[in-house]
Amino acid sequence: MIDYIKGQIVELTPTELILENAGIGYSILISLQTYEAFQGKSQATAYIHHYIREDEELYFGFATKDERELFRLLISVSGIGVASARMLLSTLTSDEIRQAILEENVNRIKSVKGIGLKSAQRLVLELKDKIVKGEGSAESALFPSGNQALLDEATTALVMLGFTKANIGKVLPGILKENPAARVEDIIKAALKKL
Repeated sequence: MIDYIKGQIVELTPTELILENAGIGYSILISLQTYEAFQGKSQATAYIHHYIREDEELYFGFATKDERELFRLLISVSGIGVASARMLLSTLTSDEIRQAILEENVNRIKSVKGIGLKSAQRLVLELKDKIVKGEGSAESALFPSGNQALLDEATTALVMLGFTKANIGKVLPGILKENPAARVEDIIKAALKKL
């Protein structure tokens, strides 16, 4: 299984990326988010979702692991195919999609071309709990700053204590911002006060 392809950008359009690696040009379908992230660059790393069906084999590429995880979560919903998931990620940012699902904002989801009322309702119904638990996001995206090893350890401890990754993700970056030199136990104690 291919996790990512790193190489030279040969061609970049809002829907497709041609990435050359070791003399092979890979045709990779992308979202508008990924297009914007790669614009103006000559080299790129595309995180790959390999899509295989009887009659077609496609690579979907993403600028971040976070976007790829959300894409995989979206296509896990019955009635949401790869085209609809890519359209969602092209119309809304990953955070806007998560927020719309958490707020049960069916109208926001339904505003995306190709997503009807029933599909939007199904997305909210099937994904809300998963997103609250932190599924569909790369952990590093929840905590973009600070010492990742400390954050991972603190997150694991807090999850074991019964807190959700989503709630933990809202609290930990602020704690680390207030005290960048905090040890794991300090982070956990401060988080317990805020959660």
